Amino acid sequence: MARTKTFSKVIGCFAYTLSGEVLCDGDACVISGTEEKMRFYLKKLAEGGDEYTIKKTRFGEIMTGIGKGAAYAFDEGAYSRFLPQAIKLKMDGLPSDDFFTEPSSSEVHFLRIQFFGN
Repeated sequence: MARTKTFSKVIGCFAYTLSGEVLCDGDACVISGTEEKMRFYLKKLAEGGDEYTIKKTRFGEIMTGIGKGAAYAFDEGAYSRFLPQAIKLKMDGLPSDDFFTEPSSSEVHFLRIQFFGN
C-alpha cells in the first residue's frame, strides 16, 4: 500500500503537443512544480507554446520513464516533491535539493536526472 501511495504522488506538470512532442530542455523532459511555471517555461523554451497541453505527472509515470532511460529536467518545486519519494525507494546518487540555492545564470534553472542500465 505504501508503495502505491508513493507512485501515485503528483510531482508536477509536463507539457506535450497533439503530435506527442514533449517540452524538453535539451534531451530532458521538463517537469515543473506548477502549471504557472510550465506556462513560463513554454514561453522561454517552446515555439508556439499555445499548442501545448499541460498535464499533471505522478511519481510512477516518471519512474517508468527513468526505467526506460529517459532524462528529466526538474524545477525546484517539482524536485522538492520528487526527492522524498525517490529516497523512500532508496534511489542512490541523487543530488540534494539545496542544488537550487546556487544562483542561475538564466531565468530557467533545472536539475537534470537520468539513470543508465547496469
